[in-house]
Amino acid sequence: MPGGPILERIPPESMEGVSTGPRTVRRDARGDFTEVFRREEFPGVFGDAVQVNCTRSLRGVVRGLHFHRFQTDVWFPVSGLMRAVLVDLRPASRSYRKSCVLDIGADDPHRVLIPPGVAHGYSALTDACLFYVVSSYYDGSDEYGVAWDDPEIAADWGVGTPILSDRDISNPVLADIPEERLRELLGG
Repeated sequence: MPGGPILERIPPESMEGVSTGPRTVRRDARGDFTEVFRREEFPGVFGDAVQVNCTRSLRGVVRGLHFHRFQTDVWFPVSGLMRAVLVDLRPASRSYRKSCVLDIGADDPHRVLIPPGVAHGYSALTDACLFYVVSSYYDGSDEYGVAWDDPEIAADWGVGTPILSDRDISNPVLADIPEERLRELLGG
């Protein structure tokens, strides 16, 4: 698209409800130890129903863009390097229709908090493993998506020919999701 993306790129700390933060890594001669999740660090977010997932991706895999009405994710890279893409789809948010891109990996001990209504995905820049804690158990009725290659988002995934799931290939572009539908799903 001439002139670049329509959506404004912002740093992750400028996207409403998104945060990144350090993890404490303790190293010794045997390796290291990291506490990846403590519910108290996210007051009011996780309640009693949590699920921890692990996804391993080969270099070149793109997963996303996905979003939820209710579920919050906290991502913890365990191995490799990945590029995260976040797009705020919440009409009532001050960062609505803004996006951010950040490289995260095992050698950078940070986590990423992704609230409901923020579309998210990542590309595996190397073989990579991602642990993520979610605020509710899997519910297929709370799974939505936006095309990974949406020209309006114009994400730089950092991979040449991505490896994609059938689901991610078939997600609609943002222009095909009426704003009224986003308001219905995500408030505002």
